[in-house]
Amino acid sequence: MNSPVPEAPFTVLDVGGTTLRIAEYAPATGTLSRVRRVPVDGMARDPDAPVAVLQERVVAQLVREIEAHASTGPAPRAVGVAFAGPITAGGLVLAAPTVWGRRGAPLPLGARLSERLGVPVIVVNDLTAAAWRYAAGEDEPFCLLTVSSGIGNKVFRGGEILLDADGHGGELGHWTCDTSPDAPLCDCGGRGHLGAIASGRGVLAAARRAATAEPSGFASSLLAGEHGSPEALTNEALAAAIRADDPFATAVLRGTLTPLAQAIGSVFTSIGICRYIVMGGFALAVGERYRRLLVGELTRLGCFGLDAAAVDAMVSLGVADDDHGLIGAGRLLARRLPAPLPVPAGPGVAR
Repeated sequence: MNSPVPEAPFTVLDVGGTTLRIAEYAPATGTLSRVRRVPVDGMARDPDAPVAVLQERVVAQLVREIEAHASTGPAPRAVGVAFAGPITAGGLVLAAPTVWGRRGAPLPLGARLSERLGVPVIVVNDLTAAAWRYAAGEDEPFCLLTVSSGIGNKVFRGGEILLDADGHGGELGHWTCDTSPDAPLCDCGGRGHLGAIASGRGVLAAARRAATAEPSGFASSLLAGEHGSPEALTNEALAAAIRADDPFATAVLRGTLTPLAQAIGSVFTSIGICRYIVMGGFALAVGERYRRLLVGELTRLGCFGLDAAAVDAMVSLGVADDDHGLIGAGRLLARRLPAPLPVPAGPGVAR
């Protein structure tokens, strides 16, 4: 008796501001294999290039990586792309501040890739994809937050992500929380956005400003001992100092957590979401101390109707890996695409 032909895998990608991740996803087991990470050919590598040039470079890079991936393994049945930016239901990328900077023309990324590759391609926001990873293990509505090179969020409720067809929603990183004329500049070109203040890049910029403005406080911190000057500070050093309860580094982070806690409070009070999962490279690098400091700020500001214990219980950290968008894109593909009928191997049958 012939065994059924294994279901063809998906190729999944997660495109962030600095890193492109690509992997093979097996829908039958929900597992990743052949994971590879490379720098994105975006503004992080060439900050002075025009938006249109960077868009073409990124598209070309995605095609190259997908074709190279397929050349060393089974051909994918479909491709799923988790992308850092607001995206319509049809796969039109409206903006990508961390990938190609200030807003250019919308890019029909899904259509472009499908045309070049000859297989179905689904493109969704990276947080939308990541939310599908966590949806499998959550019994109640939740808000997923990422704190990395930028800030984003997605709310999962009633079996779906709360977005409209034009991709609006889940962009707390572009909420204007500082209206002063000299507020920090966001990658999108706006000033005072939450992502410019409370993201990993925002916290690092705040630390450098504080080190320059308060040289004595900086001189007594762990950061000065390792790096010497504000310009030499890194996110890795900052996260390590916060984990070690360094007063200077902790005070910087607390200052950036105030608007983030306000944003969470607005989601809670407006639509009653009582579960918040925090992920992203910077937040997870700081770890449990980040969660505790955020909970402390939420408690100080107050969540209407909740006591301190309830506030503490509603915030948790995501899984400490880099696979959120990859796993989520695979699960979303498995949900949206019908399972293929198994085709027995035999003479004259294409495999």
